[in-house]
Amino acid sequence: MSRIAKKKAEARKAAYARRKEAHDPARSAQASAHLLTALEPYKGKIIAGYMPIRTEVDPLPAMEELSAHGPVVVPVIQGDGLPLLFREWTPGCPMLDGPFGALVPAEGAFLQPEVLVVPLVAFDAKGGRLGYGGGFYDRSLEALGQTGTPVAIGFAYAAQECAKLPREKTDIALDMIVTEDGVRRFD
Repeated sequence: MSRIAKKKAEARKAAYARRKEAHDPARSAQASAHLLTALEPYKGKIIAGYMPIRTEVDPLPAMEELSAHGPVVVPVIQGDGLPLLFREWTPGCPMLDGPFGALVPAEGAFLQPEVLVVPLVAFDAKGGRLGYGGGFYDRSLEALGQTGTPVAIGFAYAAQECAKLPREKTDIALDMIVTEDGVRRFD
């Protein structure tokens, strides 16, 4: 394991513990309200949310509201080393078990999102993001960037912030982070 991989593993372990301690329905609801505010300028665009797993902050209330204004999609893992696909989601649509315990729509169009609400394990004050280690969102943001300029919005609890995250050149920075404390934009 490389030096940076070890640092990421250590940061991930500490962040999991902070996220677990912060996980709370009231905090999640407050974060979701801030997420709706952050996404207001993007209503009607194709927005990618995600189906929460474990102790992730829950974007579903915001996704339900946004689905009344335009397409909402969720990620579908194609396989290791590949970017994500994004399948249209609507409240109450039939869902199937997907990899890592995340549900995916049983049917629906695959669409290219313009805005992505990104789950994460940790973030820093410069827009750095630490995910689960599979690189799915980094590959997806890179691929989407070849045909447009996707907006990447990290969604997390404030307790998931780290002073500084180890970064590699393949790590794509967030445009903003939304927590129960509000919205922070990065330059």
